[in-house]
Amino acid sequence: MTSTRPALAAAHRDLTGKKVARIRKAGRLPAVVFGHGIESTAVSLDGHEFDLLRHRIGSNALVDLSIDGKKPRPVLIHGIAVHPVTRRPLHADLFVVRMTEELTVDVPVLFVGESVAVSQHGGTLMHDVETVKVRALPDHLPQSFEVSIETLVDFEGRLHVRDLPIPAGVAILNDPDESIAHILPPRIEEAAPEVAPAVAEAAEGAVAAPPSAEAEPEA
Repeated sequence: MTSTRPALAAAHRDLTGKKVARIRKAGRLPAVVFGHGIESTAVSLDGHEFDLLRHRIGSNALVDLSIDGKKPRPVLIHGIAVHPVTRRPLHADLFVVRMTEELTVDVPVLFVGESVAVSQHGGTLMHDVETVKVRALPDHLPQSFEVSIETLVDFEGRLHVRDLPIPAGVAILNDPDESIAHILPPRIEEAAPEVAPAVAEAAEGAVAAPPSAEAEPEA
Protein backbone atom coordinates (compact mmCIF):
# COMPACT_ATOMS: atom_id res chain seq x y z
CA MET A 1 0.00 0.00 0.00
CA THR A 2 1.41 3.36 -1.05
CA SER A 3 1.86 5.90 1.74
CA THR A 4 0.15 9.27 1.43
CA ARG A 5 2.57 10.87 3.88
CA PRO A 6 4.91 13.64 2.67
CA ALA A 7 8.38 12.37 1.78
CA LEU A 8 11.82 13.68 2.67
CA ALA A 9 15.20 12.52 1.36
CA ALA A 10 18.35 12.54 3.51
CA ALA A 11 22.00 11.65 3.06
CA HIS A 12 24.54 10.43 5.60
CA ARG A 13 27.02 13.08 6.68
CA ASP A 14 30.46 12.84 8.25
CA LEU A 15 30.93 16.52 9.06
CA THR A 16 29.99 17.46 12.62
CA GLY A 17 30.54 20.32 15.05
CA LYS A 18 31.64 23.64 13.55
CA LYS A 19 32.34 21.93 10.23
CA VAL A 20 28.60 21.74 9.50
CA ALA A 21 28.89 25.38 8.36
CA ARG A 22 30.16 23.95 5.06
CA ILE A 23 26.96 21.93 4.72
CA ARG A 24 24.77 24.98 5.26
CA LYS A 25 26.76 27.00 2.71
CA ALA A 26 25.98 24.25 0.20
CA GLY A 27 22.25 24.63 0.87
CA ARG A 28 22.01 21.53 3.05
CA LEU A 29 20.54 21.31 6.55
CA PRO A 30 22.31 19.18 9.19
CA ALA A 31 19.99 16.83 11.07
CA VAL A 32 20.04 13.86 13.42
CA VAL A 33 17.80 10.80 13.10
CA PHE A 34 17.09 8.91 16.33
CA GLY A 35 14.50 6.73 18.04
CA HIS A 36 13.91 4.07 20.67
CA GLY A 37 16.41 1.27 20.16
CA ILE A 38 17.89 3.04 17.13
CA GLU A 39 21.42 4.35 16.92
CA SER A 40 21.52 8.09 16.20
CA THR A 41 22.49 8.90 12.63
CA ALA A 42 23.90 12.20 11.39
CA VAL A 43 22.33 13.21 8.07
CA SER A 44 21.80 16.25 5.88
CA LEU A 45 18.66 17.41 4.10
CA ASP A 46 17.95 19.75 1.23
CA GLY A 47 17.48 23.03 3.09
CA HIS A 48 14.92 24.54 0.71
CA GLU A 49 12.90 21.33 0.53
CA PHE A 50 12.79 21.03 4.31
CA ASP A 51 11.77 24.68 4.73
CA LEU A 52 8.84 24.21 2.35
CA LEU A 53 7.81 21.01 4.11
CA ARG A 54 7.79 22.42 7.63
CA HIS A 55 5.47 25.25 6.57
CA ARG A 56 3.12 22.82 4.84
CA ILE A 57 2.59 20.23 7.57
CA GLY A 58 1.52 20.35 11.20
CA SER A 59 3.79 19.91 14.20
CA ASN A 60 2.75 16.26 14.71
CA ALA A 61 2.58 15.16 11.08
CA LEU A 62 4.40 12.01 10.05
CA VAL A 63 6.98 12.20 7.28
CA ASP A 64 8.45 9.30 5.29
CA LEU A 65 12.22 9.72 5.55
CA SER A 66 14.55 7.91 3.15
CA ILE A 67 18.30 7.89 3.92
CA ASP A 68 20.60 7.36 0.93
CA GLY A 69 17.69 6.08 -1.14
CA LYS A 70 16.83 3.23 1.25
CA LYS A 71 13.34 2.19 2.34
CA PRO A 72 11.52 5.14 3.94
CA ARG A 73 10.72 5.15 7.65
CA PRO A 74 8.05 7.29 9.34
CA VAL A 75 9.49 10.13 11.43
CA LEU A 76 8.28 13.10 13.41
CA ILE A 77 10.07 16.43 13.18
CA HIS A 78 10.94 16.44 16.85
CA GLY A 79 12.70 19.80 17.01
CA ILE A 80 14.11 22.58 14.83
CA ALA A 81 16.86 25.01 15.80
CA VAL A 82 16.39 28.31 13.94
CA HIS A 83 18.56 31.38 13.43
CA PRO A 84 17.52 34.12 15.91
CA VAL A 85 17.41 36.80 13.21
CA THR A 86 16.59 35.17 9.88
CA ARG A 87 14.46 32.39 11.44
CA ARG A 88 15.92 29.97 8.92
CA PRO A 89 16.45 26.37 10.14
CA LEU A 90 19.94 25.57 11.41
CA HIS A 91 19.43 21.99 12.57
CA ALA A 92 16.63 19.42 12.79
CA ASP A 93 15.93 16.42 15.03
CA LEU A 94 13.97 13.61 13.37
CA PHE A 95 12.38 10.96 15.59
CA VAL A 96 11.74 7.53 14.07
CA VAL A 97 8.36 6.23 15.26
CA ARG A 98 6.93 2.76 15.64
CA MET A 99 3.41 2.73 14.23
CA THR A 100 2.22 0.33 16.96
CA GLU A 101 3.70 2.38 19.83
CA GLU A 102 1.74 5.26 21.38
CA LEU A 103 3.40 8.66 21.66
CA THR A 104 2.87 11.55 24.05
CA VAL A 105 3.02 14.97 22.38
CA ASP A 106 1.84 18.56 22.85
CA VAL A 107 -0.98 19.64 20.55
CA PRO A 108 -1.79 23.34 19.89
CA VAL A 109 -5.22 24.69 20.90
CA LEU A 110 -6.76 27.05 18.32
CA PHE A 111 -9.75 29.27 19.04
CA VAL A 112 -12.27 30.01 16.30
CA GLY A 113 -15.48 32.01 16.02
CA GLU A 114 -16.46 35.24 17.74
CA SER A 115 -17.43 36.04 21.31
CA VAL A 116 -19.98 38.81 21.96
CA ALA A 117 -18.12 39.53 25.19
CA VAL A 118 -15.23 40.62 22.98
CA SER A 119 -16.99 42.14 19.98
CA GLN A 120 -19.77 43.98 21.85
CA HIS A 121 -18.52 44.42 25.41
CA GLY A 122 -14.85 45.21 24.86
CA GLY A 123 -13.42 42.11 26.52
CA THR A 124 -10.10 40.45 25.71
CA LEU A 125 -9.75 36.75 24.94
CA MET A 126 -7.25 35.17 27.32
CA HIS A 127 -5.53 31.94 26.28
CA ASP A 128 -5.03 30.05 29.53
CA VAL A 129 -3.13 27.29 27.71
CA GLU A 130 -1.42 27.18 24.32
CA THR A 131 -1.15 23.39 24.08
CA VAL A 132 -2.50 20.24 25.72
CA LYS A 133 -0.70 16.94 26.15
CA VAL A 134 -2.15 13.93 24.34
CA ARG A 135 -1.30 10.27 23.91
CA ALA A 136 -2.11 8.32 20.75
CA LEU A 137 -0.70 6.08 18.06
CA PRO A 138 1.46 7.99 15.55
CA ASP A 139 -1.16 7.96 12.78
CA HIS A 140 -3.84 9.24 15.19
CA LEU A 141 -1.95 12.26 16.49
CA PRO A 142 -4.03 15.42 15.94
CA GLN A 143 -2.34 18.46 14.41
CA SER A 144 -4.39 20.86 16.54
CA PHE A 145 -7.63 21.23 18.49
CA GLU A 146 -10.13 23.84 17.27
CA VAL A 147 -12.69 25.09 19.77
CA SER A 148 -15.30 27.82 19.27
CA ILE A 149 -15.40 30.80 21.63
CA GLU A 150 -18.99 31.68 20.68
CA THR A 151 -20.23 30.23 23.99
CA LEU A 152 -18.25 32.87 25.91
CA VAL A 153 -21.04 35.47 26.02
CA ASP A 154 -20.00 37.17 29.28
CA PHE A 155 -17.03 37.60 31.62
CA GLU A 156 -18.01 34.69 33.85
CA GLY A 157 -17.80 31.86 31.35
CA ARG A 158 -14.77 29.68 30.67
CA LEU A 159 -13.76 26.98 28.26
CA HIS A 160 -12.19 23.87 29.74
CA VAL A 161 -10.16 20.94 28.49
CA ARG A 162 -13.33 18.83 28.55
CA ASP A 163 -14.81 21.15 25.88
CA LEU A 164 -12.19 20.15 23.30
CA PRO A 165 -13.32 17.95 20.40
CA ILE A 166 -11.44 14.71 21.07
CA PRO A 167 -11.18 12.31 18.11
CA ALA A 168 -11.34 8.55 18.55
CA GLY A 169 -8.09 6.92 19.60
CA VAL A 170 -6.76 10.05 21.32
CA ALA A 171 -6.41 10.51 25.09
CA ILE A 172 -5.89 13.96 26.59
CA LEU A 173 -3.66 13.83 29.65
CA ASN A 174 -4.56 17.28 31.05
CA ASP A 175 -7.10 17.67 33.85
CA PRO A 176 -10.58 17.88 32.19
CA ASP A 177 -11.45 20.83 34.48
CA GLU A 178 -8.36 22.85 33.49
CA SER A 179 -9.33 26.23 32.01
CA ILE A 180 -8.17 26.86 28.46
CA ALA A 181 -9.75 30.28 27.78
CA HIS A 182 -11.82 33.06 29.30
CA ILE A 183 -12.75 36.67 28.53
CA LEU A 184 -11.08 39.43 30.51
CA PRO A 185 -13.38 42.46 31.09
CA PRO A 186 -12.21 45.88 29.88
CA ARG A 187 -10.13 47.84 32.34
CA ILE A 188 -11.95 50.84 33.83
CA GLU A 189 -9.65 53.74 34.62
CA GLU A 190 -10.47 55.66 37.78
CA ALA A 191 -10.93 59.42 37.37
CA ALA A 192 -8.45 61.60 39.31
CA PRO A 193 -10.09 63.16 42.43
CA GLU A 194 -10.86 66.89 42.23
CA VAL A 195 -8.76 69.17 44.43
CA ALA A 196 -10.54 71.81 46.51
CA PRO A 197 -9.67 75.41 45.42
CA ALA A 198 -8.24 76.40 48.83
CA VAL A 199 -6.04 73.36 48.92
CA ALA A 200 -4.93 73.99 45.37
CA GLU A 201 -3.94 77.59 46.12
CA ALA A 202 -1.99 76.52 49.17
CA ALA A 203 -0.24 73.89 47.18
CA GLU A 204 0.73 76.34 44.44
CA GLY A 205 2.22 78.80 46.97
CA ALA A 206 4.04 76.19 49.00
CA VAL A 207 7.80 76.10 48.77
CA ALA A 208 9.76 73.09 49.75
CA ALA A 209 11.88 73.61 52.87
CA PRO A 210 15.63 73.54 52.27
CA PRO A 211 17.68 70.79 53.84
CA SER A 212 18.29 71.47 57.54
CA ALA A 213 21.77 72.46 58.71
CA GLU A 214 23.21 72.49 62.17
CA ALA A 215 24.93 75.88 61.70
CA GLU A 216 25.09 78.60 59.06
CA PRO A 217 28.48 78.71 57.33
CA GLU A 218 30.63 81.71 58.28
CA ALA A 219 31.01 84.41 55.66
